[in-house]
Amino acid sequence: MAVLLAVSVLSAQESHKRGRKYKVPPPTSRVDVTVLRGEDEKPLENAAVIFHLEGDKGNMELKTNYDGKTFIDVLPTGSKVLLQVIARGYQTYGQSFDVDKDQMAIEVKMNRPGKQYSIYEKHADTPRTGGTGEVVAPEAKDGDKPADAPAAAPESKDKPAEAQKDQPKDTPKPQ
Repeated sequence: MAVLLAVSVLSAQESHKRGRKYKVPPPTSRVDVTVLRGEDEKPLENAAVIFHLEGDKGNMELKTNYDGKTFIDVLPTGSKVLLQVIARGYQTYGQSFDVDKDQMAIEVKMNRPGKQYSIYEKHADTPRTGGTGEVVAPEAKDGDKPADAPAAAPESKDKPAEAQKDQPKDTPKPQ
């Protein structure tokens, strides 16, 4: 009888396993990133390549090697990722993409920053604006028109100036 009791206790312990259940990780993809200079397409070394996973699941940052290349092979297949590339002396690059293949290759061409826009410089292609966003008329010279005359509305490229004069001012103009 003691033998029977010992066998039943051992079989009861084997059926009840302790610990966590093993969960198979999702399939992953390999993403190769190449970072080049935009002006001469030479590799850009030591650029920060950051992968932001959708859903606030964290991010991963890598640096490019002397060939301007880096790779990551732990991104879950089927996920959406924001790729951000930061390099000293270049504009920051950002683009979202879906990781939908087992292997992907991305080439990024970095551009130098453009010239900053200054309100203190004259710009021929843009109208001058006042503080409220209104178009400011250029100052009249002596003899051009009287000082109390209203400023002329800028001409539209779509309609001739005569057609604009015929429209009442409170009617909205089609765009």
